[in-house]
Amino acid sequence: MRAMVLRRAGERLALEERPEPAPGPGQVRIRVEACGVCRTDLHVVDGELPDPRLPIVPGHEIVGRVEAAGPGVALPLGARVGVPWLAHTCGCCRYCRSARENLCDAPLFTGFTRDGGFASHTVADAGFAFPLAEDLDPVATAPLLCAGLIGWRSLKAAGEAETVGLYGFGAAAHIIAQVCRWQGRRVFAFTRAGDARAQAFARSMGADWAGGSDETPPAPLDAAILFAPVGALVPAALARVRKGGRVVCGGIHMSDVPSFPYALLWEERSVVSVANLTRADGEEFLALAPRVPVRTTTTPYPLDKANEALDDLRAGRLEGAAVLVP
Repeated sequence: MRAMVLRRAGERLALEERPEPAPGPGQVRIRVEACGVCRTDLHVVDGELPDPRLPIVPGHEIVGRVEAAGPGVALPLGARVGVPWLAHTCGCCRYCRSARENLCDAPLFTGFTRDGGFASHTVADAGFAFPLAEDLDPVATAPLLCAGLIGWRSLKAAGEAETVGLYGFGAAAHIIAQVCRWQGRRVFAFTRAGDARAQAFARSMGADWAGGSDETPPAPLDAAILFAPVGALVPAALARVRKGGRVVCGGIHMSDVPSFPYALLWEERSVVSVANLTRADGEEFLALAPRVPVRTTTTPYPLDKANEALDDLRAGRLEGAAVLVP
């Protein structure tokens, strides 16, 4: 098998030839058809997330076919599955026992503590692999496995907001904007100041308004979802939400939040974070996406161009999501 491997944080990924991995009990080996390139992968490569297992194969938006199965697996060979960020949970801590496995005390994560999908093959727990339809497009589907799932969990955290502000209009926002419009919500998109291209893209995805994060939208927000990993956007978003509004931080990493006056938080405004996902989130969203229907905007790259895909994501040159195709 071929794999793009991170040997040390801050370095370029290296292409390696490895033996095909053997699935253990309850596991499957998957032939990767497509793997999305997520901002979390960028945080792993750039050393912004602590304690990855190195060397590691990044990638956690995986679509592929079951090629081999270990003992105790019911998935048939050849079945198409999707593999997300959450790779394994202990099943016995207080969080797992209370339907909050996203907060498990002893989790494993795809592409972070277990090799992921920047490869021709990978191994996953069968219980954390979502069955997918035979007629879907693997490249178009791959971003749903994290950008879509975290966007969905973030939108649920926003509650019944009628007007939603999306800060950072990349892979997650372009998916969840479509869900918001399907649900009858208004969407205001916030981008880097002066980024006319991203603002035009947001409007093409159904945003009612698009402007810079320093601009005032045409109406107060009921909720804001922050996908951009910029801590300064927290007080900026609080200043845009109405009384009782909520700011949801949807990223796994964010720069430090600066101090801000209590007046921005007062009147029952709140700030919450979203951590990981549950399998229930995945089942809900993957059933919902075809009904909307969600249409992803993707740029495919061959596997050995993973570094270029990460560079383009880092520099903001992408509309939608990058996807590796082994």
